[in-house]
Amino acid sequence: MTGEPAATSAIGAFTASESGWAFAGTLTLEGAAAVLDASRTMPLPASGIVDLRGMLQADSAALAVIMALRRRAAAEGRTLSITGLPASLRSLAVVYGVEDLLA
Repeated sequence: MTGEPAATSAIGAFTASESGWAFAGTLTLEGAAAVLDASRTMPLPASGIVDLRGMLQADSAALAVIMALRRRAAAEGRTLSITGLPASLRSLAVVYGVEDLLA
């Protein structure tokens, strides 16, 4: 499964590898539901790392996807570490008062 796109929308995708999940592309309202649905078919990364460095554009729907991934991890007794959070997404998290959920 290494390097294989799994959680995909027409615009952005998560890929899984031994080091964790990485997102590349755009994650906005347009593709968020598809990305989230596809991520449910993937086992959470053993490393617990979700790298968003490759996120080119995001809106509040991306925050919803991240929070859903965190809820899933908690339900499975796991934790996720979100790395590479784009500054624009961090700013949105501050505006919505959810920045602590991304730490």
